[in-house]
Parts: sequence; structure tokens; C-alpha cells
Amino acid sequence: MSDSTALNYPKSITLPDGEKAEIRLMTAKDRDAILAFAQALPQEDLLFLRLDLTQPEVVDEWVKNIKTGHSTTLVAFADDKLIGYASVHRNPAPWTRRVGELRVNVSREYRARGLGKNMISEIFDVASSLGLRKLMANMTSDQHGAQAAFRRLGFVPEAILTDHVEDRNGISRDMVIMTYDIDGHSDQVAGVVKI
Repeated sequence: MSDSTALNYPKSITLPDGEKAEIRLMTAKDRDAILAFAQALPQEDLLFLRLDLTQPEVVDEWVKNIKTGHSTTLVAFADDKLIGYASVHRNPAPWTRRVGELRVNVSREYRARGLGKNMISEIFDVASSLGLRKLMANMTSDQHGAQAAFRRLGFVPEAILTDHVEDRNGISRDMVIMTYDIDGHSDQVAGVVKI
């Protein structure tokens, strides 16, 4: 398994509209930028954050996960302002060591401008360099835009868990788990599903 720090970062990208952004690996120095980014998100976006990134202790835990190697995060900056991130989180349990969970967020003013697609492409490369075989993304069933974006990337819905998550307003929501098998589906042999 290779180390993600061996990847070529920082990296400059040009968005389709000509604006430039820099993508690099997140470090502890980005803590305050992550907090500012999350605190500037509109309320409807905050409803769907898996973790409450507006809270300093939550971001501190994220930084700790980066230091321990359980998370690898790419951050995108334009004019010294954080405009998005893409993260792959790995559970330390040995039996899921080849599975990574993707978490992606782009500031509202950079959506539909190619940044999210670039960030996801880059985090795919990071996941591959970490030796991961399967990627998953979790979202609520009413996040139709996110589901469509992940479908375009080749993710497929694998499970719906009823009333599995609760948003910031205390409302229960169904969780959709979408997955992408990097090496192709391994659960089928000659058309027969393994059980």
C-alpha cells in the first residue's frame, strides 16, 4: 500500500470558466479554514453534514483522524479561501480496511463549476494509492442532487436504511448508501450472487 503523501500535491487546476484553484492535502493548519467554511454554509447544507463541522471540537477530531491515518483529505483553495474538500475515511477495523467512505463538500458559489468533479477525481486517486478496493458515500434519501452526482461517477445505490439518521432539526431521515467497486463487483461469480 503506498502512502498518499507521495501523490503530487499541491496541484493547480483550472476550472472550466478559467478560474484557478489549488488542491492540496489537508493538515492541522487548515483547522480554522474548515471551521470558517462550515460556518459559512447555508442552513439547508448544514442539515445534511454527517458531522457538525461548525463545532471546533469536531474539526479537532477530524485533524486527529488525519494524523492517525484514518482520514485523508484534500482541500481546495482559491485566493487563500477554502472553497471545498474531499475526504476518504477508513474505519480502523481490520475487516473493512479496504473500504473507504467519501465525503465531499463544495461551497455554494463553486457548485456546478467543475470543482466537485475535480475533487472527486483527485480523491479517487488518493483512495487507490491507499490500496482501497471499495468506496462508499452516505447521504439522505432526499439529497437527489448528491445521488445523481455519484451515479454519474459510477456509484450504485446498495442499501437504504429507514429512519437511520437524524438531521440538525431532529427529523429522522432515510440513509442511502452508494458504493463504487474499484476492481469491479466481487460479489458475483458466473452470474450467481454469493450469500
